[in-house]
Amino acid sequence: MKRAKLDAIDLHILAELQANGRITNVDLAQKVGISAPPCLRRVRALEEAGFIQGYHADLNVKALGFEVTVFAMVGLHSQAEADLQAFEARVATWPLVRECHMLNGDIDFILKCVAPDLSTFQRFLTGELTPAPNVASVRTSLTIRQSKHQPGVPIEALE
Repeated sequence: MKRAKLDAIDLHILAELQANGRITNVDLAQKVGISAPPCLRRVRALEEAGFIQGYHADLNVKALGFEVTVFAMVGLHSQAEADLQAFEARVATWPLVRECHMLNGDIDFILKCVAPDLSTFQRFLTGELTPAPNVASVRTSLTIRQSKHQPGVPIEALE
């Protein structure tokens, strides 16, 4: 299913599932204005086409004891594709890193990291990230507070 083949009902289904991944098919069908069997077929088609990659619980990081969120801006010595892929593979093994984005410009990657406390993050920074192969520089910014958390995409911008 290509982007152009998503109709208003598909977009409504995606918006509802993004807001509540635990909604029952019957409730979802009612919200989007179709009966349950075609709704289920559409959801399965959206899954198979890759528009829905999975279903996840949105956990409360503070309640779980993760008090520290840090963004680490990483510069590499080499930007050869093999070196970029090697760095990305290493990042995938670090549990404290929750997001990794390759950037253009002065910074090669930005990492979103969470830790229970500053000393845990510091151990990761000095023991894992900074000494990693090909890492030339690391600058970090500790978050003070989060004013918006809205996972997913703005479906309404597609309508």
